[in-house]
Amino acid sequence: MKQLPPKNLFILFLTALIWGVAFVAQSVGMDHIGPFAFNAIRSFVGGIALIPVLLFFGRFKSPAQKEAERANRRTLLLGGLCCGLALGVASCLQQVGIKYTTVGKAGFITAMYIVIVPILGIFLGKKVGVKLWISVVIAIAGLYLLCMSGSLALQKGDLLVILCAFAFSVHIMVIDHFSPKVDGVQMSCIQFFVAGLLSLIVMAFAEGAPSVRDVTMSWIPILYCGVMSSGVAYTLQIVGQKGVNPTIASLVLSLESVISVLAGWVILHQSMSGREILGCVLMFTAIILAQLPDKKGWDPAEA
Repeated sequence: MKQLPPKNLFILFLTALIWGVAFVAQSVGMDHIGPFAFNAIRSFVGGIALIPVLLFFGRFKSPAQKEAERANRRTLLLGGLCCGLALGVASCLQQVGIKYTTVGKAGFITAMYIVIVPILGIFLGKKVGVKLWISVVIAIAGLYLLCMSGSLALQKGDLLVILCAFAFSVHIMVIDHFSPKVDGVQMSCIQFFVAGLLSLIVMAFAEGAPSVRDVTMSWIPILYCGVMSSGVAYTLQIVGQKGVNPTIASLVLSLESVISVLAGWVILHQSMSGREILGCVLMFTAIILAQLPDKKGWDPAEA
């Protein structure tokens, strides 16, 4: 099986880094506004932030590239719609779930997409080799040690985040399908407006509009999550995942759980136990194992 190119590995790791720090912003952001309002605003901010990028790079495209994009516009719109719906559902479920469960449980359960993605891939005809399954098992063990410190009893928030993990898995698979066919930045921009509109509709029925004062009190986490976590990171995900096995991509992206703990340690001055450090080590081991070259004459993707 083809290994993940260093450029894609760096892009996906940078995505996980931004997302990991965003856990802090997401938690603080709900101090003043509801979860659906937070998601709606951050999504629209992410989409708006990408418009100048699209206009800038659009100036350097050749007539042939522009013609190809016009011919492929229907696929672009469909990809953006599907990605936006999956992203909107996933982010709303995660944001609400965090209110009813611990951040540790939310981080662990969300990252279960590293198991769900290869399982979904089997039904879509994707080949998943033995080495990747071993990496997944090691990553799960690392995530457990890193994030779980209490009971595994299923609470209301846990169920919401489980559904969130499935939605994020679908998001990864949709990106895997559409990203080789369309411009990644354009599709990312569309997905944010779709996700924002979905969150806005739910907000209208579940929360009502937040006051301007409440929104301004949350402007720092909104800007970080909107510009960095949404506008930058999700776009990097689409670009970095292009042509990459979605199982490997999900493993690299799951490092957001490791980084979220490190962010809490650095930003919020939370200490890390020996158990959590061991979890970090196992997570990095899983990523490295997934990237080791296969033995000559044997491809685990065909196992």
